[in-house]
Amino acid sequence: MSCTPESVMNGSYGEVWVDSDYLAQAIGVEAKVTLITTDVMQCGTLAKGTKVTGIEGKGTLKLNHVDSYFVIKMSECIKNGKAFRATVIVKLDDPESLGAERVSLTDCVFTELTLANWEAGKLGEESIPFTFSDYEVLESIEPIESKDVIK
Repeated sequence: MSCTPESVMNGSYGEVWVDSDYLAQAIGVEAKVTLITTDVMQCGTLAKGTKVTGIEGKGTLKLNHVDSYFVIKMSECIKNGKAFRATVIVKLDDPESLGAERVSLTDCVFTELTLANWEAGKLGEESIPFTFSDYEVLESIEPIESKDVIK
């Protein structure tokens, strides 16, 4: 297996589900886990070490604005002092790539609700930030071995 131009993943083949709802209007997603670290001082050295003491998951869904999905899902929760929580599954499966990637993000809390955002002559888009507390890799692509790349 080698890295060829057609094996680069094309985001046009991405898919997003919020709980069991398929979001056909999705045009992008980013989800990251950040390691939370604490400095560790040690005798005998001036350098400080680092210890991982937690993780933080954050992401953003980017959508074409075609309906009021998040306004409907989040409004009642917000008015009742609750967070709208969901599981988000993201998938990227380009038919020319070396396989598919699929990740489940659990305990997603959508942290911002845009009630209106439009401008004459422009297509509507919305970006919805969220946090998540856990994730599971459901499908992944094996890394290309270096011996296959260097010939």
